[in-house]
Amino acid sequence: QVQLVESGGGSVQAGGSLRLSCAGSGYTYSNYRMGWFRQGPGKEREGVAAIISDGRTTYADSVKGRFTISQDNAKSTLYLQMNSLKPEDTAMYYCAADDRLKQLLTMNPTLYNYWGLGTQVTVSS
Repeated sequence: QVQLVESGGGSVQAGGSLRLSCAGSGYTYSNYRMGWFRQGPGKEREGVAAIISDGRTTYADSVKGRFTISQDNAKSTLYLQMNSLKPEDTAMYYCAADDRLKQLLTMNPTLYNYWGLGTQVTVSS
């Protein structure tokens, strides 16, 4: 049974940094493509960043140059380093995984089967 558990969220001031982690279990981590998503108050869930097994990544325009997605296959853990945080980054952040179409680099949330429960990030001005 696939399980994803996010951690690392919190409250920071604008300009600060946080590193989110997503620990996976119940599956062969390296066979899955992974992504980070977020959902702010009253907003739809949106893709933040995604990564596939060969290390290729993609980012939402709003976070390019500030956020970095990475993974440690040995630890079955996905990371999101978030720098220069802005109040508009405030949201619940989710990690997601999928084992279909393994070379598909996408931030479309409908193309991910497995989801964590999320970790809250709040950025104050």
